[in-house]
Order: sequence, then structure tokens, then C-alpha cells
Amino acid sequence: MTRDEAQAWLVQMLLDAVRETRYPSATQLDLIEASIPPALIPDYFEVLIEKVRGDAYPSISMVRRAQRVAAALPADEPDED
Repeated sequence: MTRDEAQAWLVQMLLDAVRETRYPSATQLDLIEASIPPALIPDYFEVLIEKVRGDAYPSISMVRRAQRVAAALPADEPDED
């Protein structure tokens, strides 16, 4: 197993735990953000949005976290003519 594979495995495990937790800990989210491979950023963003959407009064810190992750997503690619 390579370092990248190990980090991806760890992040996936944490993502699964966060997905199942109503109010995930900031520590878990920080750990994800410290080692998330670029390919998993869209999945992480989706999990954050699920948490924000599922709460009638989402925390500002969760919304800001989602905003930061959204900024890390790839920009739209221009349409080819």
C-alpha cells in the first residue's frame, strides 16, 4: 500500500463516519481536510451539503467549511465550439 492509497483509505473511512453522524466533529472534518486527495473533494463537498441541507439551522462554521471546499473544486471548463 502506498502513502496516497493509505490517505485515501483513511479519508474514505472518515467520510463514511461523517455521513452517518448527524453532527460530525470538527476534528474529524479537520482530519479529512488535512489529507483529502483531490479526487475525493467532490464527495466531501456532497457530504457537507447533505449536513447543511439536513439541518433546519445549520451552523455557520459548517456553511463556511462547505464554502471553502466549494472553492477547492475545479472551475467550470469552457464549452468547446
